[in-house]
Amino acid sequence: PEETVTSSFASFIAAARPEHLSQTVRQRSKRMILDSLGVGLVGSTTRVFDIALSYCRLYSSVAVSSVYGKPGVKLSPTLAAFTNGVATHSMDFDDTWHPATHPSGAVLPALLAASQMLPPNTKPNGLDFLLAFNVGLEVQGRLMHFSTETHDIPKRFHPPSVVGTLGSAAATAKLLSLSLAQCCHALGIAASLAGAPMANAATQAKPLHVGNATRLGLEATLLAARGMEANPLILDDIPGCSGFSAFYSVYQPKPLPAPGQQHEFLLEKQDIAFKRFPAHLGMHWVVDAALSVRNLFINYAGSFSPSLIRTIVLKIPVSKYINRPFPSSEHQARHSFQFNACTALLDGEVGLGSFSESIIQRQELRELLDKVVVEHPEDNVANFDKMYGEVALLLHSGDVLTGKCDTFYGHWRKPLSKESLLKKFRSNASHVLPEEKIEAIITLVDNLENLSDSSQL
Repeated sequence: PEETVTSSFASFIAAARPEHLSQTVRQRSKRMILDSLGVGLVGSTTRVFDIALSYCRLYSSVAVSSVYGKPGVKLSPTLAAFTNGVATHSMDFDDTWHPATHPSGAVLPALLAASQMLPPNTKPNGLDFLLAFNVGLEVQGRLMHFSTETHDIPKRFHPPSVVGTLGSAAATAKLLSLSLAQCCHALGIAASLAGAPMANAATQAKPLHVGNATRLGLEATLLAARGMEANPLILDDIPGCSGFSAFYSVYQPKPLPAPGQQHEFLLEKQDIAFKRFPAHLGMHWVVDAALSVRNLFINYAGSFSPSLIRTIVLKIPVSKYINRPFPSSEHQARHSFQFNACTALLDGEVGLGSFSESIIQRQELRELLDKVVVEHPEDNVANFDKMYGEVALLLHSGDVLTGKCDTFYGHWRKPLSKESLLKKFRSNASHVLPEEKIEAIITLVDNLENLSDSSQL
């Protein structure tokens, strides 16, 4: 039969082998796995995670898969994937790719749950797990490149709820060794389960997008494995009949090359961004710009004295859902250029504790927020590969101090060092795990290719 875009994706999933992963891809993806585990563990301490877990515990059948941060608690595989996906995105602390999506949180929880679901004599080894993870990343990345609008900060659908659902299906289809036809149907089923609106950004509902992506992708695979069928042209551009193109106004799909010498994984060419503090990725530009100008201010005045500041000018890209002058909740604060810039100016840092209610409601912070003016320069586009953040302090004396950030530390152009990544993981994991278990996870991930049973992870 004639090859289609959809069949090329299914063929890629079925044909991918461990030897197709370069050393660069293996190392980058293991960094992603470790970071995502840490983010999920600290995310298991949040209110939104507690809500998701209490809902999932209504369903107790086939409780074989573990839950982040809750020793002894197990759920069915799909609900464990959902709960751990919610944990991963509960603080908006998870990794971000370009075009913009959160790739790990949509895939890793499904693979962990599926690994525990399988009988003892059929457990995938660590190399199988690593391959499946990368298949899930690759499918997400390729789908994102089918539309030019995906390169900018999203306005309609939250990307992980769209491409992440198909990435989860692809990853678990690979891990469970589905046939080529079943892989094709898994993608089609996943497309019917995908999509969430951006209007729920900065609310407790946003973490559900990642939880649903990883859960529903796994469900699509389990349905396909049991014989459910879907449109075999779901990824193709069929005039007059929307498939995956329903999510994008501009959609130009291309076949996915077969794995091997003619194929290079996207992770080989495009590294990932790891966040240093739990907030929307755009916040990292304005925080680094604010910290830069804060240092200039201290050198100028001897200390940080807000009373000397007349106006704070933020030069940021146009993006409505992260332009929030006076956030009133932790989730709004994580999506506010103004809040993150002013917190960095006032405290000299932004961290886990910056988003508590008492910190958000501080009078001195509110006074700084009152001084903020936002500008949108034409050259500052809403694109994580091109945007910048600029913070200018206009002083009562007439002097102007300016800080600018084109590439924050943690961006794919300026990756976190191994030491910084390990420091972040240890800090996150320490909220729920003792030191010996934290170090054991680091060792397991570092030697993932040699793990005989991936469910140990």
